Amino acid sequence: MSGRDFFSVERWWSVVRKEFLQLRRDRITFAMIVAIPLMQLTLFGYAINSDPKHLLTGVLVEDHTEFTRSFVAGMKASSYFDIVEELPNEEAGRAALARGRLQFVVTIPPDFSRRLLRGERPALLLEADATDPSATGNAIEAALELPQSVAAKDLVGPLAALAGGSPPFEVRLHSLYNPEGITAYFIVPGLMGVILSMTLVLMTGLAITRERERGTMENLLAMPLTPLEVMSGKMIPYIFIGLIQVSIILVAASAMFHVPFEGSLLTFYCAALFFIAGNLAVGISLSSLAQNQLQAMQLTMFYFLPNILLSGFMFPFQGMPAWARVIGEVLPLTHFHRLMRGIMLKGNGWSDLWTDVWPIGLFIVVVMFVALRFYRRTLD
Repeated sequence: MSGRDFFSVERWWSVVRKEFLQLRRDRITFAMIVAIPLMQLTLFGYAINSDPKHLLTGVLVEDHTEFTRSFVAGMKASSYFDIVEELPNEEAGRAALARGRLQFVVTIPPDFSRRLLRGERPALLLEADATDPSATGNAIEAALELPQSVAAKDLVGPLAALAGGSPPFEVRLHSLYNPEGITAYFIVPGLMGVILSMTLVLMTGLAITRERERGTMENLLAMPLTPLEVMSGKMIPYIFIGLIQVSIILVAASAMFHVPFEGSLLTFYCAALFFIAGNLAVGISLSSLAQNQLQAMQLTMFYFLPNILLSGFMFPFQGMPAWARVIGEVLPLTHFHRLMRGIMLKGNGWSDLWTDVWPIGLFIVVVMFVALRFYRRTLD
């Protein structure tokens, strides 16, 4: 065997040229090569922050004095708290925490200053939505250090004796929904959405491209079916798969991790069904856009990355910059995390969940519209 028969530079170069030509024609693959590294650099470099600040805080002040004003001003100056609402009563504060509208509620009792001047060491109440321990830990530490700062500022002159020794008043912490700060209580409900997103989008993303690659697409074209009938028909079996996955995770969450379940089982499954439909709509849309199964998998990964990074699953949502939170609010996984944690840990009902249900419904409508448009163009 001659050297040319064993290896030919001309033949080798023809193979190299062919691969470059295929890459140039496969625009989706080429776009992924560029887009995925840029996306990860941008998200990890700018959007991810494990020390969230400017957390939304409401105050219920029933004693307006220089001491209470100093405490509230100290919270603002710490940069961990954004005082965005003055609450009329305790019930309004609890409702805001349950719906996720506020992260903290500070209650100052009516006799606070009087008891402070008597040296009785009164207490302020700091209620925290502790479903995500990593989002509140540093802010709570900052709040617990404020009494000493207020004492150094306001307890001077004749009142200086009150500032000696232990702090003149106490910040009493009440961590709601996850008082022990157990990480599994936060992670496991969120993991449900991550698993559903990864599996359902990928499976339905391969649905139409699989028909095209197997040569069975002509059978569908020959049938008197509208695009909506084809797509909805392909989605129905995967709805049952999603419900089975939800049930498995729910049983495992209770049996293995002892995650509490405070809400309604019917509400839980209705919310899960809504999210499952959203993921299936995304998968069908990607399947319509892709020309083959490889492209469908690449588009699935491109969709999945921002979901897992910007939804509040891995990193505190409030710690991200404003532009990242805007993107996160568009993603259904963000709202599903809130729904599941609200139902399982807080016992929320539909009146509390509606603010996260309608964005998922709007997302489904928009994505299905895109899928139908591209499906018709592909057939034509």
